[in-house]
Amino acid sequence: MRRSWGVILLGVAAWIFALNTGRSIAYTVAYLMTAVVVVSFLWAWTGINWVQVERHTRSRRTQVGQFAEEQFDVWNRSRFTKLWLEIRDLSDLPGHHTSRVVSMLGGRRSRRWLVRTLCQRRGRYTLGPMILASGDLLGLFRLERLVPATSSLVVYPATVDLPGFALPVGEITGGDAIRRRTYHVTTNVAGVRDYQPGDSFNRIHWPSTARTGRLIVKEFELDPTADVWVFLDMDQAVHVAAPWEPATIDLSEHPVLLQRGVPRVQLAPSTEEYGVAIAASIARHFLQHDRAVGFVTYAQSREIIQADRGDRQLHRILETLAVVESRGRMPFAQVLALEGQYLSRSTVIVAVTPSTSLEWVAVLRELGRRGTRSIAVLLAANTFGPAPAWRAVLLSLHSYNIPAHLVRRDDDLSTALAYPARLE
Repeated sequence: MRRSWGVILLGVAAWIFALNTGRSIAYTVAYLMTAVVVVSFLWAWTGINWVQVERHTRSRRTQVGQFAEEQFDVWNRSRFTKLWLEIRDLSDLPGHHTSRVVSMLGGRRSRRWLVRTLCQRRGRYTLGPMILASGDLLGLFRLERLVPATSSLVVYPATVDLPGFALPVGEITGGDAIRRRTYHVTTNVAGVRDYQPGDSFNRIHWPSTARTGRLIVKEFELDPTADVWVFLDMDQAVHVAAPWEPATIDLSEHPVLLQRGVPRVQLAPSTEEYGVAIAASIARHFLQHDRAVGFVTYAQSREIIQADRGDRQLHRILETLAVVESRGRMPFAQVLALEGQYLSRSTVIVAVTPSTSLEWVAVLRELGRRGTRSIAVLLAANTFGPAPAWRAVLLSLHSYNIPAHLVRRDDDLSTALAYPARLE
């Protein structure tokens, strides 16, 4: 812009000199300077107009360790060629490099490119807006136009397979029969009702349909299996983190990643990220085994997801875990005592925490006396940064016969959660 103002000032000076002297050469210079300024401005203005930019996101949800894909289409709606057009993306997804400079875009032509970004941090991100920029041949003017359209992308936390993770064995197999409507077909038929849009045809009760002359479907009770509730401690007073920046991966230099993905996800060295990944993996593990899973955490706010089965329940839990942060102010013992009182007998609690307080262990013991079984996943906070030792907590869990898993920094989660920890 300094160059353009300089040319404009020279043009003004040329006009002042021409008007004062009346010489023809002065008028020629003034006309020339005016034409240069006007043509250059119009060139830059037309460069950012009659341009349409479209972005197509393959999926609004992805996961840490997977790729986010976007396709960009730039259309030149005018008859004239755009010599150069800069497209600057303002998305906040880390490592999402989508900005481009498009050159020699012919009239009525388009340009397309695909961007694949390896997601290394969970969260909810905004894709867009974009800024279009162009200029003239002499570099006098550089104009920009905002494309305000935005969309959101949710990156779920990383999950791992847990083939060896098992719940504690109770004295009585199974749980209490839960008499409430379910969308899953079980062996327990509770009654019949009129057909509603969305009901599966394998639930139609044909004898009742033939007798009444309208579609009648069966309703089922949930299987008598204990619910699993995952409690995640998000008290900011107990979490520890070490400085970390995700590795920069150039996909052009690693084409194998485009085909196979990343073999192992590198978690940030913080108890928060490890706890979120563990909670997500445990929820997925039991939902894949057709167990009803609920979720509780006190983070930025109170988050409770009632126990249910199926892929939809998994997406609910992952959606919540994608954005939770260790900003809670309620100790884990109070969370367990407050929410545990509403759980039914034979419910299984999976407590995930880095807390070294013995109070939450005592709460689990008290809930166990009422028929609620528990299993603890203890994060060794002192392996992530300055924190109290965890040995006393593990000893207390063992003394109360509460199965406990210990996870240290850089541990493989599948291995660490395969067997309960032993006192060394």
